[in-house]
Amino acid sequence: MTEMLGIFKSVDIDIDCRVGRASRTTGERDARSTGPVVGCSLAFLVVYSLASAGADVLLNHTSRKADIMTSLPEKPLRCVCLWLCILTFWCDLGIARERPAPLRDGVPRQYAPPRLVDITHVKIDVTPDFAARTVTGVTTITFTPIARPLTELKLDAIDLNVASVESTASVAGYTTDDEAITITFAAPLLPGEEDSVTVRYDAEPRQGLYFRTPQMGYPETDVHLFTQGESHEAPHWYPNYDYPNERFSSEVICRVPPDMTVVSNGRLVSEQIDARTGLKAVHWLQAKPHVNYLVAMVAGYFDKIESQYRDIPLAFYTPPSQSAQAANSFDGTAHMIAFFEEEIGVPYPWDKYDQAVVEDFVAGGMENTSLTILADRTLFTDATENIRSSQSLVAHELAHQWFGDYVTCKDWSHIWLNEGFATYYEDLYDGHKNGRDSMLYGLYRTASGMVSRGANEEPIVTRRYENADDQFDYRTYGKAGWVLHMLRCQLGERLYRNAVRTYLQRHALGVAVTEDLRSIIEELSGRSFDRFFDQWLFHGGYPQLKVSYTWSEADKLAKITVEQTQAGEDGTTIFYLPTKVRFSWGETSLDREILIDSDRHDFYFALHGEPNVVRFDPDLTVLADVTFDKPREMLYAQLADTSDVVGRLLAVDALREKKDKKTVAHLKDTLNRDPFYGVRREASSALQEIHTDEAFAALADSLAQDDARVRVQVVRDIGRFYRPEVPALMEQVLASEKNPEIVAAAIDSLGRYHGPQTQEYVRTYLQSTSYRNELASAAIGAIRALDDASFVDELMVALRAGKDRFPSRSFATGLETLAYIARDEEDRTTVREFLASYVNDPKRAIQSGAIGALGTLGDPKAIPIVETFASREARDPLQRTAQRALTELRQRQDVVPEEIVALRETVAELKKETDKLKQDLEDLKKQTDAKAQAEPAPAADTADVASQD
Repeated sequence: MTEMLGIFKSVDIDIDCRVGRASRTTGERDARSTGPVVGCSLAFLVVYSLASAGADVLLNHTSRKADIMTSLPEKPLRCVCLWLCILTFWCDLGIARERPAPLRDGVPRQYAPPRLVDITHVKIDVTPDFAARTVTGVTTITFTPIARPLTELKLDAIDLNVASVESTASVAGYTTDDEAITITFAAPLLPGEEDSVTVRYDAEPRQGLYFRTPQMGYPETDVHLFTQGESHEAPHWYPNYDYPNERFSSEVICRVPPDMTVVSNGRLVSEQIDARTGLKAVHWLQAKPHVNYLVAMVAGYFDKIESQYRDIPLAFYTPPSQSAQAANSFDGTAHMIAFFEEEIGVPYPWDKYDQAVVEDFVAGGMENTSLTILADRTLFTDATENIRSSQSLVAHELAHQWFGDYVTCKDWSHIWLNEGFATYYEDLYDGHKNGRDSMLYGLYRTASGMVSRGANEEPIVTRRYENADDQFDYRTYGKAGWVLHMLRCQLGERLYRNAVRTYLQRHALGVAVTEDLRSIIEELSGRSFDRFFDQWLFHGGYPQLKVSYTWSEADKLAKITVEQTQAGEDGTTIFYLPTKVRFSWGETSLDREILIDSDRHDFYFALHGEPNVVRFDPDLTVLADVTFDKPREMLYAQLADTSDVVGRLLAVDALREKKDKKTVAHLKDTLNRDPFYGVRREASSALQEIHTDEAFAALADSLAQDDARVRVQVVRDIGRFYRPEVPALMEQVLASEKNPEIVAAAIDSLGRYHGPQTQEYVRTYLQSTSYRNELASAAIGAIRALDDASFVDELMVALRAGKDRFPSRSFATGLETLAYIARDEEDRTTVREFLASYVNDPKRAIQSGAIGALGTLGDPKAIPIVETFASREARDPLQRTAQRALTELRQRQDVVPEEIVALRETVAELKKETDKLKQDLEDLKKQTDAKAQAEPAPAADTADVASQD
């Protein structure tokens, strides 16, 4: 499965595209604790200010501060300090009480539940009501007790209204709650004997099955529904055993109006019109066993493109309003299957392969058995040239048909066996289609993204998670893909392929755990991989390496020093890293293997002469954060080596730190001449970071790029300068550019420049129409950057008039922008009411966007509105949004919680004490002044005064 960020592996997206459903729990907890923390912090500032005022009274009346401070009475100051300590401690207690533990700390370990029965077949017969957004269903589950007599069968069933339960065995009764159905049998069912239960029910699914209808704001021509099972959504629309350690064959029968299409897993058995209801019953059968979360269905109005690979039917379905773009995403599917069959060594295992695009899908894509469901954002027009591509998404979900569907992880702690393989095989296909440089560039960017976020000590394989969705993050996608790349590099391509083929064949149509893969690799290679799996999969983090090089001309020796500097769980974790170094002299090079297995190594190499390029891990075989400082001339030579794409990327990255004119000239030449678009993109980015006059001039001279992926990068990088020449350059782009992605980048860049010309452009594009309203969305981004409240009325008009043209998430972004630019207005009533009109929108993305925007607006009068959404169950994303919005609103409201009221009362008491302190300080000053002006007293009198003190 791929999250929304993972739709495009296009080079214009700076975020790692293959990240899965990232954990949101930590962020939620932080949001919940913000209110008390901020309240205490503000209170402390108030107290501190009041306490400081007293001292300032005296200090402001004299230049002899040191003398007077030494003469201040201790008791009043101690009083103030005591109050400060008490209040600070009180606040800290509140913070400590609210501050949660880190996500994994204290979380119980998760294991697969026991399989009391072997489920052999599931038959689902549903009739959706599109207008009411409900389903009526009959589900029959056939099973056999495994080891013990079975007295009860418990099925996952979330908010199903159960009408009846029948069974081939005698049923004593059944009970239901919001989560499950428990069926009690009159007599225990014996192991090995097959029985079945049939549940009749209806439901109004909030998850698992999603409607897209005109009542929800979708076109009449595009009415449809789709399902989503992973990780635990399926029980919202039919009863089941919902865990991946059980496999069964399945049937899906869906009854819809005759002009609708229904697609499900497996092969189409029949389509028949029911004379009684007038509905068409579409019957699909998945004969090979698969796991529950892969059962899927789409139904509604779709246009269809058909093709074939060997004897495998291929089809691509899109809503009719978007069918013109379908071929762009569908193209290449047959080529991918052919490559995967050859690379993996196992034929495509299912009856057919369908892909269906749906509106506002809950992720980027989902690899249901023989039916992948994709988000409509994967569609794109020809005008985007090569900036947009569905290749990464389509390849990822297709690879899952082997990794995740044919063989499935036994439980969610091993989800990397699904997602890591799918991620790496999209890289392998990229290399097959677009060349090895493209594959290495993808791996390089993935590694750079992980390194930039800092080390994560959570291992890839872990049982410590609160719910399955927490496992879908960069560890099980990008990092796991890298683990497979390192395995392939260490084993060699032939042995690696053999191991993967054997793994799939032995566990075909079954489940697997990480140890299954390791044992096969060891069996076939004869080598121990305990250490590899331990350091990369069962422990977290990655190596941080400091590499240095010196040359001894007298001895003709090159010295390479490698230090491991990462901090691990127990002091320093040392990685075992086989790799190599490369020495180059022009077109001649020499590789030497090295092994890093301690915190420091000094490697010496006898060479015939000093190399002009030295490369560490030249083939990109190790996931590590490498610091290797080299002289400029060596970096220039490395940058010129057209045979080494990774070396050129690393040279560009190192030269970002240089600001001299010679470096700028080299980067400009690379931007315009390098044979690989990725290096040219990185050169553009480096010039922007150098940010000198010469760097700007180099970018401005490099706008004419044949490759649209480089052209859009140059436009964005020019826009990241704040210079008077930029608006004119962006206007030049707007006047000549046809690619909407690049036009959008130019509009975004104008958002940094106030003025009538910019406002005119923004207004023009705000009112424009384009595919998915992407240019109006770019104008909204520019409005946010301008932070200009004069756009409030125009933005409201554009949003109101264009709601149906904006994708849901883009419209939600528009609501957030509206709130942002209006947040400091004295009267926010109109904006508040406009936002409030969308808090019950049937599109969840818009509803959530409106609630979050009310928090951004900061109008305390919105609190009663937002509170009505904050009371939902903890795992509802809408509730999390509402909680965050409430935190923002309460920080700005006049009416504060009881704890803050009590604190204010305490502050008021402290103010009285502070006023008294001020008076004491004034009296002290007067006494000091009087003593300074008095005549010297006789010696005896002075002694008397001293004794009285």
